[in-house]
Amino acid sequence: MTDHHFSVSIITDQTPETVFNAVNNVRAWWTENLEGQTLHKDNVFEVRFGDVHYSRQQLTEVIPGKKVVWLVTDSRLNFLQNQSEWNQTRVCFEISEQKGQTELRFTHEGLQPGVECFDACSNAWSDFINGSLRNLITSGKGNPALKAG
Repeated sequence: MTDHHFSVSIITDQTPETVFNAVNNVRAWWTENLEGQTLHKDNVFEVRFGDVHYSRQQLTEVIPGKKVVWLVTDSRLNFLQNQSEWNQTRVCFEISEQKGQTELRFTHEGLQPGVECFDACSNAWSDFINGSLRNLITSGKGNPALKAG
């Protein structure tokens, strides 16, 4: 990709359907502090990481076994100068078969070098995708941020 949006890929022996189902089980890999639905086109959900991160996502594309796209419609990242930096960015999960395995390509369109959140947000996404989501896909147990309280 020539735009240099943040992107990371993982390869697994699991089926595209297993990967797709794991991606959509956002509470099990990103954060338990989630309100709303994460399964169907036009679903809207909100996540919070304490008072540091709030964002609202709308599912704009859901193709079973192949692709999920979230549009960030609102955000408040309290550690940034521009707290709404994620607004109108897209979070894409593309699933494809590769030589008998399944590749998941994660891309946060709009999270590019030069934007304030790039270092912190790309590191966090890397941890969640390479760690928690990979674990959910391969073992059925992710490592989401826990719900406070």
